[in-house]
Amino acid sequence: MNLLKLVWLELGQRKTQLISGILAITLGIGVIVAIRSISVVSEKAVAINLDNLGANIMVLPQGASVDNYYAADIDAPTFPEEYVERIVTSELKGVDNLSPKLTRRIDINGQKLVLTGILPKNELASKPIWQNSGLFGAELNAACGPSPSNESLGYKDEKLQRKSIDSLGISDCLIGSNAASRLKVKEGDKITVAGTELKIGKVLGETGTIDDDRIFAHLHTVQSILEIKDQVSAIEIMGCCNAISDGLLGKLRNILPDTKITTIGQIVSTQIKTNKLMNQISLIILIIIVFVGGISIGNYMWANVNERKREIGILRMIGYPKSSIYYILMLKAAIMGLIGGIIGYMAGVLIAWFLGPYIAGINIAPIPILLLWSVIISVFISLVGSVLPAWFAARFEPYSNMQEV
Repeated sequence: MNLLKLVWLELGQRKTQLISGILAITLGIGVIVAIRSISVVSEKAVAINLDNLGANIMVLPQGASVDNYYAADIDAPTFPEEYVERIVTSELKGVDNLSPKLTRRIDINGQKLVLTGILPKNELASKPIWQNSGLFGAELNAACGPSPSNESLGYKDEKLQRKSIDSLGISDCLIGSNAASRLKVKEGDKITVAGTELKIGKVLGETGTIDDDRIFAHLHTVQSILEIKDQVSAIEIMGCCNAISDGLLGKLRNILPDTKITTIGQIVSTQIKTNKLMNQISLIILIIIVFVGGISIGNYMWANVNERKREIGILRMIGYPKSSIYYILMLKAAIMGLIGGIIGYMAGVLIAWFLGPYIAGINIAPIPILLLWSVIISVFISLVGSVLPAWFAARFEPYSNMQEV
């Protein structure tokens, strides 16, 4: 009889103990797989949605104030528009879109308003001011991973889609709701800005922000109106949050050392903290499961060795060396770990699939790589918990084990 067949016979002899030992591993692995499945998909969903919020980095001149992130470009000093090309040619990873702007306060018919020059194909349509305006163009690709249409994760929010402004003619403009009201104009009317006539293409919906008092026109038109040729006051960047946490801001500062680069700290820190928290929880649970699972398997193996002293003695007397006894017990533990890992993975997937929509509001799909890790971890737990009992079993002497019990 070979050792493998002997192990299989042993596993079938004490089914209750076998089931209890495997159950200890299965429950632990199931918890790990469930938590990790939810956290992995949740991290991805959070990253996608935060990245889809739009521009989260702003490049400003050194003298600009950043007390108000969303108004930092107004009346700020300028720098060359060529800086946009400098960033593009650097091929930095995580830079998904660049939107140069030139913004100044202006007076139209006695009304103090804000004129902002934008490049239509680069201006994101994801912020509230562009909602329901009919100006959406094609979706922008994301360096962070999947498409923003993440219905597969349980999300479908048109407000978060990465889209650019479809078109804005050289002689056209978009006007905020409050500015339109103050100037008493509507869509299709014309306004004169510093001697230049602009046609109102759209009156934008109310946002409750300074954008309600803005007039958006083509960047090159605004440069001409303000007589600030080839200059911009800010560059808004849609950056991948993961890339930001990996040092994107520092790399941008190296490319543009004479500028001030800031980001929406709350969004980025939320992304980073969420990812770190999920990883820490998974690690803590893993440590607990390894500890508890190792003890459970160790207790089971120890009890099994004590019950089988006479049988171990018989094996030794018929010529089995100590290494064979050790091998039998460790092989038994490895098989238990393999079975427990596979069943635990399936249990974890079911738990995550059921709890994902309730805990994180996302749909969880199986992650195949976790099956491999489940088997590796469960076998490791089984082997670690069985080392000491197997070592003592291999040291039993035949004559002492064959004494009358």
